[in-house]
Amino acid sequence: MRDVAFGQYYPSKSFVHKCDPRLKIVFLIVYIVSIFLCKNFYALGACAFVFLLMACFSGVPFKSLFRSVRAVIFLVIFTAVLNLVFYKGETPIWAGFFLTWEAVYFTLFLATRLFLLVLGSSLLTLTTTPVSLTDGLESLLLPLKWIRFPVHEIALIMSIALRFIPILTEETGRIMNAQKARGADFESGGLLKRVKAITPILIPLLISAIRRADELGDAMDARCYSGSKNRTKYKKLRFTWRDLVAFFIMGALLAGVILLKIYIPAVI
Repeated sequence: MRDVAFGQYYPSKSFVHKCDPRLKIVFLIVYIVSIFLCKNFYALGACAFVFLLMACFSGVPFKSLFRSVRAVIFLVIFTAVLNLVFYKGETPIWAGFFLTWEAVYFTLFLATRLFLLVLGSSLLTLTTTPVSLTDGLESLLLPLKWIRFPVHEIALIMSIALRFIPILTEETGRIMNAQKARGADFESGGLLKRVKAITPILIPLLISAIRRADELGDAMDARCYSGSKNRTKYKKLRFTWRDLVAFFIMGALLAGVILLKIYIPAVI
């Protein structure tokens, strides 16, 4: 459970950490759009290069970044098997064999795309505090206030949800250790047996989550929290030269992916 990286923050004073959270959120959106625009491995390579560049600038250890991939390994394997079996291609690997080269290319392409999506999202949460994410989201959604959209409340909910991911992960680990001390076995047996063994963890975890939410609500009431009404900011967001550099990298990534999509044929 300690290997879950999504939602955790890695403290540092790197280039990426000091960037404006609004730009980092927009950068992630453009990064995800670029990945979905990719139709060949050259474009995916460009996205991977930008990710590695930002990862190097962030100072976050690659070990912490690649922890987030473990959560989607099962999904990648499951989709890979389905694509290998059901994807219809024209060039069989061996004569009379049902697997085709097109299915292999398609499977590798989807797996790479999924890994890059997860890694990019994890990099945002590892380099941005929940408070900064809240301020960035609220600032980006500020025009929606003209239609009476609860911008501050939505941003706060998303920030609290991100903050609760590592907390509930640690709580799950403590509950599992307590169950193991009482003789519970979570590792042996088949799939159904493991699912039944994990079921008793869900009830105390749900109770703990409700208790924490109730305590958080009481703490906010005790501090006279009243939403976005008449609230001020201790730290005001400002764009710096770092954001300008990141903006040019973002534009170059999107333009490069579009050009590669136009001038290089798809591999699938």
